[in-house]
Amino acid sequence: MNMPAIGTDPRLRAALRRLDLRIVHRLDGLLHGEHLGLRLGPGSEAAEARLYQPGEDDVRLMDWAVTARTDTPHVRDLVADRELESWTLLDLSPSMDFGTGERSKRDVAVGAMVAANLLTQRVGDRFGAHFLHRGAVRRWPARSGKEALLALLATIAAAPTGDEREPSSQRATLADAIEDLVRTRRRRGLRVVVSDFLDTPAFGGTVPWERPLRQLAQRHQVLVVEVVDPRELDVPDVGDVALRDPRTGRVKDVRLTRSVRERYQKAAAAQREAVRDALRRCGVHHLILRTDRDWVVDIARFVIHQRRTAHHLARHTPGVPR
Repeated sequence: MNMPAIGTDPRLRAALRRLDLRIVHRLDGLLHGEHLGLRLGPGSEAAEARLYQPGEDDVRLMDWAVTARTDTPHVRDLVADRELESWTLLDLSPSMDFGTGERSKRDVAVGAMVAANLLTQRVGDRFGAHFLHRGAVRRWPARSGKEALLALLATIAAAPTGDEREPSSQRATLADAIEDLVRTRRRRGLRVVVSDFLDTPAFGGTVPWERPLRQLAQRHQVLVVEVVDPRELDVPDVGDVALRDPRTGRVKDVRLTRSVRERYQKAAAAQREAVRDALRRCGVHHLILRTDRDWVVDIARFVIHQRRTAHHLARHTPGVPR
């Protein structure tokens, strides 16, 4: 996998810069000075009200509503404007190494991460990453600039592929990785989750990653990128085949009869529908990328849709800046 080429290809960089990923809901904004921080300081966002300290507080910050209710002078602190901090959770589990086209799901997933970073970064903004790799959650610190992005790509390219070595009981799951992101990255911003979601039950049952993803969406703007290979939706009529589980390495001989293929298609469709329903309940943005399609074109279409949605909300929602 030669993924650093994604970051260094000037044509791809130029194409990605022309796109503008519009965040529909204003969390921290996209321009420097519009981002909501978690510390007090000069800014424009109101924080908690507190007692007025004569000689120390600016009377222009007086909270007259609280003062009138309590008959005691109160001021309202402001939250400092900060740069945007975005984090990507990249699923690098063995199933992401699968691919029947020109590229694997891992290649498409890394491309989606690069696109999200290039489309949302402005001067001073930082981005970091969490990886689900070989049954463990690994973290890459938040940094800014193109050189940091290239270093991140080099780190991913150096990550070995293949089976996980940890015992099944000790392997971290996608749900564990999302919980780790929720617990460790509290500052409001953009969160991107890239995975194939193959651990989703096909016919009913609890979706293990839904609860932590819903918690993540309560505080952050969340974009979920689902990566799919066409062979995960249907299998060809090729007779006897040897199927290998990428997680365990087990191999099983299967005869792909008509009934087997029909049951496989039904289960795959049910699983994809379960993923869509769970993401819809979480209230996150959902982008599907396939290994047999041009992922840059699909991202461009998604961006155009986001732009139109943001423009529509700006025109029909009072108080939303145009």
